[in-house]
Amino acid sequence: MRRAVSNYPLSYELSWLPRFLKPSLGGDVTGFAPAAGTLMDPLPRQMVRLAFIGDISAVANRSAPDCDPAIKALLGTADLVIGNCESPVVDRPSAVLGTKLGTHHAMSERFLAEALAAVGIRREKLVLSLANNHVFDQGVAGFDATVAALKRLGVGTIGLVAKGPVERFAAGPLALGFAAFTLWRNADERLFADRVSMEGDPARWPREASAGVDLLCAVPHWDWEFRHFPRAATRALARRLSGQGVGLIAGHHAHVVQPVERIGGTVIAYGLGDFLGTAFARQPWPGRIGGIFIVDVSADAETRGAVASYWFHPFVRLRAGDHERLLPVEALDEPMRQKIEGRLDAIFPASLVDASP
Repeated sequence: MRRAVSNYPLSYELSWLPRFLKPSLGGDVTGFAPAAGTLMDPLPRQMVRLAFIGDISAVANRSAPDCDPAIKALLGTADLVIGNCESPVVDRPSAVLGTKLGTHHAMSERFLAEALAAVGIRREKLVLSLANNHVFDQGVAGFDATVAALKRLGVGTIGLVAKGPVERFAAGPLALGFAAFTLWRNADERLFADRVSMEGDPARWPREASAGVDLLCAVPHWDWEFRHFPRAATRALARRLSGQGVGLIAGHHAHVVQPVERIGGTVIAYGLGDFLGTAFARQPWPGRIGGIFIVDVSADAETRGAVASYWFHPFVRLRAGDHERLLPVEALDEPMRQKIEGRLDAIFPASLVDASP
């Protein structure tokens, strides 16, 4: 039944549970970039800060998370925060059994509002992608309710066919273009066709879609879940996006952190993990590592729209009753911190801890 409507290969589906229980480190760190980098020296006089976060869901959270002040302060420095809305926003799930089991996602408007307040993200500065595999978990009515709820909250949305392949947002003096799309779906393709973008080929985006944009950013829902290193096909798509003028890419769907790569002037964060837990409440520890990707973009006339510096800030989601606690790696107790740092050192060419530019 599932294979009749989704587009996952059978081998991928069979590997889901083993990889969830033990996320894969299969791959090679060679060729990837450090977790933090400065691309301009000296730095521009004027910059705009973007903060990219991972998937947001209520599956592992029945109440708003507790957030360490350092994470809250970091998010507060951003002119714009961009993430992925992994759960439909509905007050009454239509897929009742699947929602209870965790196979179908859902979160209430109240939960989302309280979660954003808890982590210090101002709604008017938030942009959420709806281009993901779970967007129709509560049917077309749930999709419509999600769009309406985010509009009521004052949250920007990307990845909707009706808005075109590139959606524009202002951040300080810059005009930014966001192209969000999903390569994966959990529902029939006909539901996605005229609602959610699945167009991952930048050559097919109308040329005028990004005209006048200072920086074109891609927010893809790509790659395979619970693998720390992106597949060759994912890296090839990143090269195509870069070749078509995309200067910044922040990906989702893997649910674990993945490395950073630089292709010419393009900076790619392949996977940011989960910002709020999207899988079962009792998740193995490698899947509890998330990342906040901080990017400073030049607003100077000579280098307008170019990435000046970036910093991948890791954090960990710990279970606390019916919700999660978001903590920076340096705030963890020593045994857990050592495990997390060891995993990060295997993924990134340089240590992430205290790596801010």
